[in-house]
Order: sequence, then structure tokens, then C-alpha cells
Amino acid sequence: MAELGAHLTAEAAGDDRPSIFEAVAQDSLMAAVKPALLHLVKVLAESNPGRYGLLWRRFDEIYVLLDFLLQQHYLARCSASFSENFYSLKRIPTGDCKQQPLATAGLPKKQHWKSLLLLILIPYLKGKLEKLVSSLREEDEYSIHPPSSSWKRFYRAFLAAYPFVNMAWEGWFLIQQLCYILGKAQHHSPLLRLAGVRLVRLTAEDIQALEKKLPVAASSQTHSIKTQVQSAVRKALGGIAFSLSTGLSVCVFFLQFLDWWYSSENQETIKSLTALPTPPPPVHLDHGVGSALLPKLKTVCPLCRKVRVNATALSTSGFVFCYRCVYNYVKTHQCCPITGYATELQHLVKLYSPES
Repeated sequence: MAELGAHLTAEAAGDDRPSIFEAVAQDSLMAAVKPALLHLVKVLAESNPGRYGLLWRRFDEIYVLLDFLLQQHYLARCSASFSENFYSLKRIPTGDCKQQPLATAGLPKKQHWKSLLLLILIPYLKGKLEKLVSSLREEDEYSIHPPSSSWKRFYRAFLAAYPFVNMAWEGWFLIQQLCYILGKAQHHSPLLRLAGVRLVRLTAEDIQALEKKLPVAASSQTHSIKTQVQSAVRKALGGIAFSLSTGLSVCVFFLQFLDWWYSSENQETIKSLTALPTPPPPVHLDHGVGSALLPKLKTVCPLCRKVRVNATALSTSGFVFCYRCVYNYVKTHQCCPITGYATELQHLVKLYSPES
């Protein structure tokens, strides 16, 4: 069985196709970058909402713009997306090409723009659709819309159909990957097939060409103002994309670690490792004759020794009393009846149960 599995997942001698592990790994790389960046932006927005709040609110659109610059840079320079280039892969047009074009030659214009749009738009639209479904489910759960609303009937039908549509989408990708493993397909992803390209490994000639590729020298001829502006914009966008690619190349493993660390499956382990022990109750500081003692029953007020009415806690100590009892006591003594901590009326916090 092990030999059969190795035969299915390893490439044949002389075959330029990447293995299924390489193909899936490069897909998961970009899928891990966005959640890690999202968490980073969330931390910044929580620390300074005024400065970074816009990044959090418009994260999807900002990420799409940066992703567009990044993928455009790599498709034009290496005939591959960022993650594909990271795993030493490139895209070539589908077909029986006896001689593969170099990675530096770029893709034909049609395949280039189809690849770029599928790389950017499909994840963006899928993410927006998942957010829409999540918000509609919350509205349906809390009955925000009236039951007779035609809109409610429409989105309930949409919510009922979405799991089947999503299952068909994921099943399409799974079948394509199985066909790729068995050698029945040239693409491991339907998106590559729609773009009219397939993945191959970089050759030694590709690597040498990428290393020798230098920025095109500026022409000595006189250019019009429009041409100079276009050239400056192109250089600026190329510089931004290069900075993004360099930064991501350095931080990609750190981002994957953040994605793993903050994943929902890992939260229980993190809590068990980082959770602090429950703090002990406050030390009884007031040893006077009139100090209240804690009752054995948790529902009894320490002052009146009856079941609490209108439960109120003291933020200075955490103990709970009847509102009237603790209000009068604090107003008179300016301290907690149990601990003797200095307390004012503003430290009274009323507690509300779900029943109330």
C-alpha cells in the first residue's frame, strides 16, 4: 500500500508536474496569510481604534488591493502567483508545448488576466458570501425580520440552499485533485483550468533567467509627459508589490504560526497553557465587632442574613449583597462590610439575571 501511495503522489521520471503535496501546500500558503494578517489588524484596532479602526472595517478591500499588486508583480515577473513562486512553480498555457516558455517571458495576456482575476476575485467573493451567510443566520436566529416578511422567506431559502452549493463547490475541487493524483487531469484546481494554464516546476534555465533579470533601463529617447507619468506609476506599483513580496517571504512562516496559534482548534490547548489560576477571595481586613461575616449559603445577603433581593456587587471586593442593605452601609461607613476596603456609592454594581 505504501508503494502504491508513493506511486500516486510522486511524479514520474522526467515529469515536470508538481506533486499533489506541493500543489496543495502552495494553495494553503495564501489561505493562511489572510487570517494571520486579520488578527494582526484586529490587535492594532483594539489598541488604537481611532488610528487603526479603518483598517479593521475595510480589511477585505485593503487586502484585495494589496493582493492584486502582489499577484500582478509575480505573474508579470515569474509567470506564477506569490505562493507558486515560493514553491518554485510556474504557470504555462495549457496544451502540448514541446518547449516551455521561460518564467521571465510571462503569460499570454489572456491567461495573465484570467489568472489574476481568479486569484483575487474568487477568494474575495467567497469570503464576502460567508460573511453574508453568517449575518443572515444571526438575523434568522434572533428573528430581526418579521415572520411575514418576503425577504425573510427569501433568505431562509438561501440559507437552506447554501450548504449544498458549498458542498458542490468543495466536491468539485476534491474530484479535480483526485483526477490529478491518478494522472487523469493536468490541473489540481478547477481555477487553473478556467484560467487556461497548468503548473510546472521551474527549470534550471528559469532560475538562471530570474536571477539575471534586471529592471529595464530607461530609454534615452525623449518621452512625453503622459509616458513619463505612466512609467512613474508603474515603477511605484512595482516597488510596492516588491516590498510586499519581500516582507511576505520573510514573514510567511511567522504568519502561519500565528494562524495555527489562534485557530479555533488550538484554543483549548492555548487556554490550558496560558490560563491563570482563579484568584483567591479578598483577605478579611476588618476585624471589628460590627463587621459582617460570610453566610454559608451563597444566595444569602451577609448584612440582613436573608435571601438577596436586587443583588448588587461591590467592585472593590466582589462580594454581593442586597442593594438596599449595601447602599445604606456604604453610605454610612464608606467601606466594604466584609473586607473593610474603602468603598464609595459609585462602586455599587447591580447584577441582572436572565430571568429578570
